[in-house]
Amino acid sequence: MSWQSIIGHEPQLRVLKTALGAKRLAHAYLFAGPEGSGKETVAFELAKILNCRSFRDLPGEGSCGECESCRQADRLMHPNIEYLFPVEAALLETIDPSKKENKKLTEARERYEALLGEKRRNPFFTPAMERSMGILTEQVVMLQHKASLAPRDGGKKVFIISQAERLHPTAANKLLKLLEEPPAHVVFVLVSSRPESVLPTIRSRCQLLNFARPRPAEIEAWIAKRAPQLDETGRRFIVSLSRGNLSSALELIEAETGDGAAPAVVGIRNKAIDYLRNVLVPAKFHEAIGACEELSKSSTRTEQLIFLDALLLFFQDVTRRAIDPAFPELNNPDIAENTNRFVKAFPNRDLYQASTAIEEAMRAINRNASVILVLAGLTAELRGILQAK
Repeated sequence: MSWQSIIGHEPQLRVLKTALGAKRLAHAYLFAGPEGSGKETVAFELAKILNCRSFRDLPGEGSCGECESCRQADRLMHPNIEYLFPVEAALLETIDPSKKENKKLTEARERYEALLGEKRRNPFFTPAMERSMGILTEQVVMLQHKASLAPRDGGKKVFIISQAERLHPTAANKLLKLLEEPPAHVVFVLVSSRPESVLPTIRSRCQLLNFARPRPAEIEAWIAKRAPQLDETGRRFIVSLSRGNLSSALELIEAETGDGAAPAVVGIRNKAIDYLRNVLVPAKFHEAIGACEELSKSSTRTEQLIFLDALLLFFQDVTRRAIDPAFPELNNPDIAENTNRFVKAFPNRDLYQASTAIEEAMRAINRNASVILVLAGLTAELRGILQAK
């Protein structure tokens, strides 16, 4: 990772570069912005720069990404970089060394390591353990101890606190004391998608940097570099499907086939449009149900959600073209003619109700409901909505 590899965020990077160049970096920052916008990758780049052994030779480029310090940071194993996120209390309990490790702790550690593995693979991923009650007091107590120790190799200690809005009240108060008297060798970076939920006294002691989602053109350019095998249709559809969330975009890129075949997500989108045609034609309703059965049996949950999300994006295009027949920025520009035909053939349909039904189906699938029952029920509901006179 280097400044050049950050997707968008030029104003925020300019602030950090200026502070680094003048050696006037704040002792604490609050990076605020939407989930998946890439703000946490900026936090890690800053941490890498403050410990990179080659940074003095490359001040305008960021970290070198090649020295041992940068490699340790990429593996989330740098001794000067602490990464906190909500974990289960079981991981923080004091264990008697004379006793056998219990199953509960072992399983919690496995879940924790799996999340770290996902973070290494996908730097835009935001980890959090499902059974966590937030960022706990014990985690901040450990930070207090580590803050008292000098950094290794002449770098800086950087404490990155992910989802800072989930600090337990007691943990937040302990962190506040640390921020009030920060050691000179420590930089705090709090990251939050809900900064208004961060304790006001903590916010007041941090320099705020607001992040927005990268622009579609920036995401498409990044996709083109990362997956040059994708054509323009595939790139643009991933941009639309991800809705600016870089973590989702990376997942979609990796879902693509790498053998030059038709892009996987566009193929799923095409199946969704074919399914919709069958829903709209009374004589083909059984074919729509058959598509549901095939999707439930031969697709992953990710593919099932992409299928449903593709329907939402299509309905969004229809709504836009119904309001403005010349609307240019469609999610599916390659099938604009299909969109126009739908607008003419099915005017005044309640697409809000149809979209709400699809969103409910997506939530049900995420809750592990029977996929075939969810999709069959959705198909019947969509038929009633879209064929209503």
